[in-house]
Amino acid sequence: ILLNTVFPFIILGAVLQGTGGGNSMIKLSFHAMRRFRGGPAHAAIMASSLFGTISGSAVSNVVGTGVISIPMIKNRGFSPSFAGGVEATASTGGQIMPPIMGAAALVMADFLGIDYLTIIIAAIVPALAYYLSLFVTVIFEARALNMGASDTEDLEPIVIQDWINLVLVVLPIATVVFALVSGFSAAGSAMLALTLLMVLSFINSDIRKKPFIVVESFAKGGITFGRLLMAIGTIGIIIAVLGSTGLPLEFAKVVNANASDSLLVALIFAALASLALGMGMPTLPAYLTIIVILGPALTTLGLSNLTAHFFVFYFGVASAITPPVAMAAFAAAAIAGGGAISTAAAATRIGVVIFAIPFLFAFNPEMLIVSEAGGEATLIGFSYLILRLLAMVYLLASATSRFDLTRLSLFEVAARLAIGLALIHPEFAVNGPALLIGAAIIGYHFITARSKVVSA
Repeated sequence: ILLNTVFPFIILGAVLQGTGGGNSMIKLSFHAMRRFRGGPAHAAIMASSLFGTISGSAVSNVVGTGVISIPMIKNRGFSPSFAGGVEATASTGGQIMPPIMGAAALVMADFLGIDYLTIIIAAIVPALAYYLSLFVTVIFEARALNMGASDTEDLEPIVIQDWINLVLVVLPIATVVFALVSGFSAAGSAMLALTLLMVLSFINSDIRKKPFIVVESFAKGGITFGRLLMAIGTIGIIIAVLGSTGLPLEFAKVVNANASDSLLVALIFAALASLALGMGMPTLPAYLTIIVILGPALTTLGLSNLTAHFFVFYFGVASAITPPVAMAAFAAAAIAGGGAISTAAAATRIGVVIFAIPFLFAFNPEMLIVSEAGGEATLIGFSYLILRLLAMVYLLASATSRFDLTRLSLFEVAARLAIGLALIHPEFAVNGPALLIGAAIIGYHFITARSKVVSA
């Protein structure tokens, strides 16, 4: 799977970065977000989501965009821990952002025997919800610090070449999507895009001056693949040992026995195991290890194969920002100059929605859109699910920020957390009242906050 599917995408990602499209994309993102309240923090989220879908690696994404974004976020007035946390959470999400996701998503498609296009479609709604939560959290944090919109950041000016370089990102990614829709394999789609990119790269004046940059990009991609190959080689040995001892089956039996036929308990087991195994490990080996162990238990309790894999995959991704070993947060802390643990704690707070989304699509598989997820929904049902998702994002983001229009009391924080989590429940008898109560709490907060402003 690594050789036939993942390798072409890793090389494609390396060449996409090396040919200049990535840097131009970062510059354009910062200019697009300069008038927003959060300024460079919003820009970091936008740039990292775009850059991350190319690189597919949380740590390399932090290094690639963080050296630019983190100093600017700090200069805007945010703390070093928050600056590093924003970059770490945004960079981590690149692995779940279609159309070019991390290596784990490619392996998942082969593992399940389904088209990679199906994985891409299933990932759309959760990924957009996650990045929306990051935008909303930055808004709340900027309000808490009483920041206004400003376009005075010291930005590197955009030149014509930056707009031209966008072609080096847009056309290859569009080629991947078009080829997948046309029936090409994932590897074939990547090879088509890479061939096109090799030709297009010469529209960048830097490449025309120094064509050897493309060769260096191939070399960097090879190094990345070599490291991944060593990690997966080790995991292959571990999985073989697990299979020979029968541990996965026994572990699944233990989970089933302790879950008492409760899907929620089994999901909590799987989430904690994924976070623990993912500490200090790349997402792919962490995902492979835990799905072999816990996959049978989750599917026995009613999850489809795709939903179970997605659930484990999301928590494997989230482990990059979860203390005590949070590799993406630690990389961001080194750039920001903040404490490693405090940056990881800030990243966990900022990215809290990534821990809630997997439970939402596990209990409401129609969120993943595709039939392989096991959910069926009408247009009205899906629209209501999206409404619940948006409400959950708003409630959880404001609660963890302890700020909306004004600072929230501990009671309001607890109420928003409880209601946000209640929205995950699939039964209308639970999520319906929760949605109404959540709307009432937000409405009451808006009225009281504005009345304080008027009286002041």
